[in-house]
Amino acid sequence: MQLTGIHYDKSSTWNEEQPIMRPDWTLVFVIYGRCVYWVNEKKQVLEKGQWLLVPRETPFYGRSVPTKIHEKFVLQFDAQAAQDIFPLLQQSSYTCRQTGKFDIIADRLRLIHRGWQDKQPYYMALCEAHLQELFVFLQRESDQAATTSTTALLVEQMKGYIQNHYREHVTKDELGSCISRSPNYAASLFRQVTGQTISEFVHVTRIKTAVYMLRHSALTVTEIAEFIGYNDPSYFYRVFRRMTGLVPTELVSDRETIRK
Repeated sequence: MQLTGIHYDKSSTWNEEQPIMRPDWTLVFVIYGRCVYWVNEKKQVLEKGQWLLVPRETPFYGRSVPTKIHEKFVLQFDAQAAQDIFPLLQQSSYTCRQTGKFDIIADRLRLIHRGWQDKQPYYMALCEAHLQELFVFLQRESDQAATTSTTALLVEQMKGYIQNHYREHVTKDELGSCISRSPNYAASLFRQVTGQTISEFVHVTRIKTAVYMLRHSALTVTEIAEFIGYNDPSYFYRVFRRMTGLVPTELVSDRETIRK
């Protein structure tokens, strides 16, 4: 699987009016808002969390929804080396799905985009490794088919509990009680649907809050770490760097002026 290009769009005026027939496959993933594509003259509205996979040499075009901002990643790749591995790449028609693993898919795309822009030594090998990992998640989810509405509701209940208690130590026992199921069932279901363990999701939620606070609050890094649940600042630094590729002080240095 060879990556040939990736870009990030944030626009309310984006459009590709002329049908495009690319020599490579195209993957679109919307992370905010909505946009519209036509693939082989069939209309497809993409919203947050949906992805569109277009085979090579398939005509398509698209545009923003008027006056509405959307954000998306679009990447192109040569799929020939991976077609025997992933059934998704053996289809002749386009595929459009809603993912239940939004955070993990968006994270891999951000890593690919950052690596493609920075072009550090061996960046291509790293980007393509992330791309193949991304397709493992997409293929697993496709194989499992859509989760039932009941299952999805249970997972949303657990996510909601974590959102309200992420600053604490969240356990599978608590999530089991939250959905009136056994702790092991809750942990297994959560991982199956989201692609993350409970602990991983808690870290993601904490770091998202940290990123916002580092950019927009007047608190120190240590104060923010303690606020979101990390009593050891050095551990917070390690988790933050692992998940974002940055250190907290880099965001503090770019912090907007806080009016006192």
